[in-house]
Amino acid sequence: MKNNTDKFSTSEKILPLDLLSEKVAQRKGHDQKIVLCHGVFDLLHIGHIRHFEQAKNNGDVLVVTLTPDQFVNKGSNRPAFTGTLRAEALAALDVVDYVAINKWPTAIETLRLIQPDIYCKGGEYKEDQVDAKSNMQPELSVAKELGIRVEFTGGLVSSSSELINRHLSPFPPETDAWLDAFRKRFSVDEVVDSIEKMRNLKVLVIGEPIIDEYVFCHSIGTSTKDPVIACKDISTEAFAGGSLAVANHLADFCEVGLVGFLGEHERREDFVKSQLSPNIKQHFITKRGAPTIHKRRFVDLYSQYKLLELYIMDDRPLCVEDDRELLELIDSVISDYDVVIAVDYGHGMLMQSSIDTLCKKAKFLAVNTQSNAGNRGFNPVSKYSRADYICLANHEIEIETRMRDGDIRNLLMEVSRRIECDNFTVTLGKKGSLHYTPGSGFSEVPAFATKVVDRVGAGDAVLALSSLLVSQKAPWDIVGLVGNVAGAEIVSELGNRVPINKVSLTKHIVSLMK
Repeated sequence: MKNNTDKFSTSEKILPLDLLSEKVAQRKGHDQKIVLCHGVFDLLHIGHIRHFEQAKNNGDVLVVTLTPDQFVNKGSNRPAFTGTLRAEALAALDVVDYVAINKWPTAIETLRLIQPDIYCKGGEYKEDQVDAKSNMQPELSVAKELGIRVEFTGGLVSSSSELINRHLSPFPPETDAWLDAFRKRFSVDEVVDSIEKMRNLKVLVIGEPIIDEYVFCHSIGTSTKDPVIACKDISTEAFAGGSLAVANHLADFCEVGLVGFLGEHERREDFVKSQLSPNIKQHFITKRGAPTIHKRRFVDLYSQYKLLELYIMDDRPLCVEDDRELLELIDSVISDYDVVIAVDYGHGMLMQSSIDTLCKKAKFLAVNTQSNAGNRGFNPVSKYSRADYICLANHEIEIETRMRDGDIRNLLMEVSRRIECDNFTVTLGKKGSLHYTPGSGFSEVPAFATKVVDRVGAGDAVLALSSLLVSQKAPWDIVGLVGNVAGAEIVSELGNRVPINKVSLTKHIVSLMK
């Protein structure tokens, strides 16, 4: 069609959505056909340019809307360019008439607001997409509802993710080399299928629920009477931590049950239930005379440094009556689940009687015994006589073996001689993870975090996803990739603010494999 668009400067093309809607209405009033393209367009390349040119051939005015930075779910290092820079790059193209940064994660609301004549997507979207159910299919339904024609462009298909991975990688050379070797051994479909198979599992999470509180404050000086830092309170945020977080991480992948205790006072039951995904089947007992566990962190708002942690808990073992109630609860539900994940934070819930029951009756038992400030040295994994999968941090292996600064492989082999278990993972922070099967050897997987805001909860995310993959006998490299990407997503946020989401996790992995 003939292009009747007036020439605008780059800055004049970039509009807020409400003003864009008005401009589009004016153009429609002059019988001009409006074409909408929507996407991330992180690194502008020839494939995008040809896409826009073909899209423009369907109408008179080409509008391009961009996914906002906070909704680009391709990893914590993405987008490589901010929405402002991406908009400026697109506006510099003559073929593009208007550009706007979207307010929402998808184009669903944008289609309703702008109501173009044609919605144009790249030819690759004719194939099944990772986020088809949550993104493309609803967009197509809205387009059909509004009478908007959908067109797919063809020709050269390039990938911003592939170009960024090859030329603007945020990772060290060793990680890039590992990813390159991984891409040669496994296809995207193999990894995605491993994640999709999780939906057939029924998983029971057992462990202490924890309420993680972050008290943000400004350091205003030192006390005049005592050598302490004086702080001004700013705000407080609370998140579901401990076993609550593990259950939430799994809720988007499979059927989940949760067994834990809440306190008799400072119970916060309404908060706990409001923070849990609605499809988690909850089984709570009450720990007599105790509060629900709170871990309160005082954080300097400017630097984000943690100044102090305060544990609100009664970490004495359960009394006889509470332990009996927990055992009865475990006995009544454990046979219903394919996988049991014991997240043992060492705060008095899982006593030897419960541990022995889990070791004896779980069809597949995954275990993490966490060493933290509240239990250091008193929560060894050897409390468990057997497991099908054990996932520990590096320092937890050292505590179990009572050997500091030893070779981690030797320490891990020593742990494997103490416990009947065929599969081990050791998380190594910025060094990634080490995986071990006695008799088969070791596998190392690098870390994929590019932004670290808070390390709280990363190990729980790794445990949650890797347990399901190990239960399905996935290769260690796939277990490590999925687990470490999950950990990377958690450390990029504060605490357990955002649980792992299947679409976001899968798109992050797919982007790494391009």
